[in-house]
Amino acid sequence: MLPFFLFSGMFLIAPAIILAYRSLEGPDGTLTLDNYRALTTDTVIAAYSMSVRISLTTAVIGGLVGFFLAWAVSMGGLPRPFRSGLTTFSGVASNFAGVPLAAAFIFTLGRIGVLTALFQLIGVDLYGGGFTIYSYWGLSLVYLFFQIPLMVLVMLPALDGLKQDWREAAENLGATPGQYWRRVALPVLLPSILGTMILLFGNAFGAHATAYALTGGLLPLATLLIGQQISGDVLNNPGLGYAVAMGMVFIMGLSIVLYSILQRRSERWLG
Repeated sequence: MLPFFLFSGMFLIAPAIILAYRSLEGPDGTLTLDNYRALTTDTVIAAYSMSVRISLTTAVIGGLVGFFLAWAVSMGGLPRPFRSGLTTFSGVASNFAGVPLAAAFIFTLGRIGVLTALFQLIGVDLYGGGFTIYSYWGLSLVYLFFQIPLMVLVMLPALDGLKQDWREAAENLGATPGQYWRRVALPVLLPSILGTMILLFGNAFGAHATAYALTGGLLPLATLLIGQQISGDVLNNPGLGYAVAMGMVFIMGLSIVLYSILQRRSERWLG
């Protein structure tokens, strides 16, 4: 257990204690609660609101699309090479984030990107209708690139855990495929689906490099606000930045607790 406690102390407990202490420091170095009072200002609330909105949007859309993709390759009757290809791609794409991901989308769907130019050749102006990769929906699209594969990777074992005996028992009792899914499969899978969506929410909520590289701080996100307060030239109040980070730690901690509860419920059936 010693390596576990050393790792936890160095990379979890100690940073959390330092973060909590620095969040109580004022600009002059004295301890104060003003940083936490400032969390109710319009700027901070707008940053939290935007982060929550993008996280919820990508968690729900990514969760639904990822679930149906996982179902298609697990139980949809597709040839086995489709599953191998999807899992391989998902393993790579779920970890492809940060500045490289933002640059890839800029080169592809930016104002002079490859796909943008190809669409113009057939008379379709993506940016003529108001779309831009640097907006709320543009950033959500970029986040979905790693959210959907993560959902696929997590849901495949859950779908594989559905016992064939359950389907056979339902069919012997006269249940249709739709009734089996509504009354047996979905109730069993629902904790895993909701738990994974919570995981996706936390994954998007803590993203920083991708949003910063793509939007340059145009969208008010909590992670970008932290960077502006700690290392910015105009807005510089490290204590407020650490306080915003503590708020994010609280939200992430709540997400982890909910995810753990749902995972324990799903393991009763799928374990």
